[in-house]
Amino acid sequence: MWIGAFSIGAVAQQSAKSWIRINQMGYAENAVKVAVLGSKSHDKLKNFELIDAITSRVVLKRSIGKNFGEYGPFTSTYRLDFSEFKSPGSYYLKVGDTRSPKFSIGSEVYTGSADFALKYMRQQRCGYNPFLKASCHPVDGYSVYGPMPDKTFIDVTGGWHDASDYLQYSTTSANATYHLLAAYRDFPAVFSDKHLSNGLDGANGSADVLDEAKWGLDWLLKMHPREDWMFNQIADDRDHAGYRLPHLDSVNYSYGRGTGRPVYFITGEKQGLGKFKNNATGTASTAGKFASAFALASQLYNSKDKFMADMYRKRSISAYNFGLAKPGNAQTASVLSPYIYAEGNWVDDMELGAAAIYQMTGEEIYMNQASKYSDEEKITPWIGADTANHYQYYPFHNFGHFELAKKSDEATRAKLIGYYREGIEKVWQKSKGNAFYRGVPFIWCSNNLTTSFAIQCYLYRKLSGDNTYLQLEQASFDWLFGLNPWGTSMVYGLPSHGDTPVDPHSSFTVLKNYPLDGGLVDGPVYGSIYSSLIGIQLKDPDEYAEFQSRLAVYHDDTGDYSTNEPTMDGTASLIYLLAAKENDSREGANGKKQ
Repeated sequence: MWIGAFSIGAVAQQSAKSWIRINQMGYAENAVKVAVLGSKSHDKLKNFELIDAITSRVVLKRSIGKNFGEYGPFTSTYRLDFSEFKSPGSYYLKVGDTRSPKFSIGSEVYTGSADFALKYMRQQRCGYNPFLKASCHPVDGYSVYGPMPDKTFIDVTGGWHDASDYLQYSTTSANATYHLLAAYRDFPAVFSDKHLSNGLDGANGSADVLDEAKWGLDWLLKMHPREDWMFNQIADDRDHAGYRLPHLDSVNYSYGRGTGRPVYFITGEKQGLGKFKNNATGTASTAGKFASAFALASQLYNSKDKFMADMYRKRSISAYNFGLAKPGNAQTASVLSPYIYAEGNWVDDMELGAAAIYQMTGEEIYMNQASKYSDEEKITPWIGADTANHYQYYPFHNFGHFELAKKSDEATRAKLIGYYREGIEKVWQKSKGNAFYRGVPFIWCSNNLTTSFAIQCYLYRKLSGDNTYLQLEQASFDWLFGLNPWGTSMVYGLPSHGDTPVDPHSSFTVLKNYPLDGGLVDGPVYGSIYSSLIGIQLKDPDEYAEFQSRLAVYHDDTGDYSTNEPTMDGTASLIYLLAAKENDSREGANGKKQ
């Protein structure tokens, strides 16, 4: 793993039986501040100390509190709450002979973090890739399942690669685009302008996050080029044919043509060009995501570019109507294996689409439809559950409740806040019995779920002014940056001084050792899931071996695609969360109305 300040502590504790896990990014002055002590012994412990890292002076001493008992690899676990301490500086925690890594307290601990995560989005660009300064997949693609003759050329070059392969999905890309647009709308002050629209260095008078969202919007327009046409994905799992860089990708020859990749039209029916078929039942899950992204874009561009704002307006309404025509969920398609994005819900997407169009047009019919949809799926179904199929309930939080509540009467607003609270309470009941306050299931892409749950807690807090779940919200955020059994951040290179992934499952790292700055990796999975997956083989000794358990497994290893592959859509959601945290810390008002 990472070699530096943190590795010194790791060497010193090789024979240790206790570890203190912290948020390596640090803690905002007025935020919840908690670390977790995990121990493999049953020693009776009394106190913890907060120590100034510069002067070595003890600045706070408190009772260690309740032993939460076993969790994962640990036999004893404790929450070390030092929220009352607010003085900026550099500190570490100590319990007996066990010391935490150093961390900062201050109002600027998250400054620039959302911009940093945008690096990964730019690196995932298809078409012109500014990281490589080269173009890829210029001849995509040819149609399948559409009303046009099969193998008709469709210009869909652009957008983002989905993860560390080069497939592209409308469902994840539209959701990512919405999060980027919402981050710009809600927290414009945290973003800088250091890149051109093509992703190269330079300023262009537009925030980098808006430039990145525009890259997604341009591609979505290609995937919904006319009212009655909408495409769901480019390529399929025949893409999984070994490591290669995107601009040197020859896998398109695996599709039998050598002149681009298949572009799947959304039919609302089962699809699959091999023996595996998905279970699609409609078009609405994807169409609703298109509608919300275009509607929000129209609002944001109304004062910038009237022509584009009008184009987005038209496409938001046509996408919404495309979903109305065939209610149900679209799913991605595969050929060689059964692994797909098995989306099984859709009313949340149409709720957000309708709410966004209402904000754009002011037409009551969309408000009424959004309200109806909100009652059909009050709680995103994975919340409170122990397991789910891959991307079965996607997006992983319902932004529609928030957008609808902002424009609703008091009764409807209260109802929607109640839906958020009911879901959060389900997770709280599963969380409160363990020291990490962990109630998110360890299914594939658990970090994406964790990010979304933290966002839902944030949105609930902003709507309601209720701080009841502030500790749970912060615990979800802290988990992503090292306050977890493995003691590692789940974001490549963030923070720069921390223990973060260095061997993600990606051609960029395997072939060229390129950094994947800002990329959020999939995250831990249940031990039972890990043992059942096909084709996983670790390339190096497991540096986290003593922290693996039957409960959950995480490997920083290129061979583990299940826990250590970065995802584009998860990173886009993280950008919204990081922007929210930076905004809160700037205001010095975690838990206060802004």
